[in-house]
Amino acid sequence: MPELPEVETVRSLLEPAIVGRTITDVTLGDFSGVLECRIPGLDPLCVLRNVEILNVTRRGKYLIAGLSNGLFLIVHLRMTGRLLILPADSPPVRFQHAAIHLSSGVDLRFGDQRKFGRLTIVAAEDVARLTNRLGPEPFDRRLTASVLRDTLQRRPGKIKNALLDQSLIAGLGNIYVDEALFRTRIHPEQASNSLSLDQVRRLLQAIRLILRLAILRQGTTFASFENPYGEAGENAGFLRAYGKSRDGGRCPRCRTPFQKIVVGGRGTTFCPRCQFRTG
Repeated sequence: MPELPEVETVRSLLEPAIVGRTITDVTLGDFSGVLECRIPGLDPLCVLRNVEILNVTRRGKYLIAGLSNGLFLIVHLRMTGRLLILPADSPPVRFQHAAIHLSSGVDLRFGDQRKFGRLTIVAAEDVARLTNRLGPEPFDRRLTASVLRDTLQRRPGKIKNALLDQSLIAGLGNIYVDEALFRTRIHPEQASNSLSLDQVRRLLQAIRLILRLAILRQGTTFASFENPYGEAGENAGFLRAYGKSRDGGRCPRCRTPFQKIVVGGRGTTFCPRCQFRTG
C-alpha cells in the first residue's frame, strides 16, 4: 500500500507534468465509481472539463490537485492504485479505470487492480475537513518529541497501532512503522504510554530519516507501486526489518531470526532480542 514516500514520489513527478495544463476531457472505463463528486447536483465529468490544474499537493497519503474552478481533485491510491503519465494515443494500461486528457497531449491514467482507489472532486471545506482529520506531517517542525510523547501518554494501546493511526501522524503505514520501531529497538506491542521521552525522541528521528531516504529512492516497490513513468521504487533493497521474517531472515544487528506477529490486523516483523517488550 503506498505510504508517504510513495505518494510524495508521485506528487513530485506529477507536478511539472500536469500543473498549468487544462483538462480537455475525461474517459472512464467499466468501473465508473472510481470518479466521485461530493458536491450535490454536479456531474463529475462536466466539472473536470476545460479546467486548469493549478497545483498538486500532498496531505498524508492523499494527493490534492487544485483546479481553476475553485474545486479540488483528491486522489487516494489505497492499496494498488497507480497514476501514469502517457501520450494520449497510448493503449490502456492494466486495470485502467480513468484517463484524464490534458491540453499538453498527454494523459493521466489511473489504474487499480483492487478497485479501492478513488478520484474525488470536493470543495475547499472538504479539503479543510481532511486536513483537520489527519495528524501532523512527520516533517512538521511543530511535531516535537515532547508533543508526540504527550499524545502517546493518552494512548494505552500498542505503539504500532498508534503510529498507524493517521490522526496521530499522517502518512505512516506498515512498512515504515516496522522499520522505525526496529531502528529504535522498540517492541511493536510496547504500550504507547510507557515510552520515555528519549525513546520518543529517537523514534521520531528514525521516522524522519527512514521517510527521507525512501523519498530519495522513490519509494518501496514489492508488487504494484510505480511512479508516474512506470518505474519501480528502489527502497525495497534497503529495508532492514519489514518482511524479513520470510525465508529465515535474521536481524542484521544480532543475527537472531526475525519473528512475525499480527498487530492490529497487520503482519509485523521484529527482532525478539533487540526489540524486547518492557511495558
